[in-house]
Amino acid sequence: MKTLRILAIVAGLACGLNGHAQADTRPVVGVAQFSCDEDSPYTGLVTEKVVEMLTNTHRFRVVDRTSRDKIDAELELQKSEAFLDSDNLADQYSTVAAEKMITGHIVKIPVYRITNSNGTTRGFKGSVAFQLKVVDVESGASSEATSFEGKASKECLSPESAVTMAMQSLQPQIYEYFRLNFPLTAAVLRCIDDGTILIQAGKEQGLKVGDKLAVEAVEMLGGKPYPTTIGEAKVKKLAGEDFAECDVSKKTAKAVAEKLATYAKVRCSLIIKK
Repeated sequence: MKTLRILAIVAGLACGLNGHAQADTRPVVGVAQFSCDEDSPYTGLVTEKVVEMLTNTHRFRVVDRTSRDKIDAELELQKSEAFLDSDNLADQYSTVAAEKMITGHIVKIPVYRITNSNGTTRGFKGSVAFQLKVVDVESGASSEATSFEGKASKECLSPESAVTMAMQSLQPQIYEYFRLNFPLTAAVLRCIDDGTILIQAGKEQGLKVGDKLAVEAVEMLGGKPYPTTIGEAKVKKLAGEDFAECDVSKKTAKAVAEKLATYAKVRCSLIIKK
């Protein structure tokens, strides 16, 4: 369709000219220092491993709030002058305002010393059990606590490595927790043709061929994003680490091209099947 091709060309130029189209639109997530039922020197290590796993999904901008153990501190932080200047938000990563906070409570974190027959230390074993919650910073509403319990580690040379091994055994469950609580969203960059769109998400974000996504146009109303579904997309090809080509209907492709041609924001949200 000639009209669609023209719209696609204009939309492509819009993506190149409009700085917002290339902006990092990933959700901003903070992690608070975990609390613990016991006075353990390894609570910080558990928090750090959760931050590391969250960062390694490449789906979030992760901000370190581990020095603040209450969500109220995040609310007060965002009222400060550091957040009043939008340029400051973009330039100073340490003061990016978190939209969601992950809080955790460690139920148990035993570390055992393994000794030789003569009483000398041979190694250490450890395990860990904790709960996670996701808190919406603006509303203060939180999800139900989800429990995780790692397998006891093999014998390790240090207590820190024993706790780390116990945390690593939980990696698949924690990634699944992130997937369900933070559904993937990705910017729609262009229409390739009248049945294919290109989105800014790929292998690095955990996207797979066959995944289905809702295609949404987003406008700001009262300072809040208001999404309107305009169709559905299905991943047909992962193009590099950070891009994917998706099948869409001709109607959806036309709607996407029209929106992008007017510099409107269009995104895809992964449809989660629980």
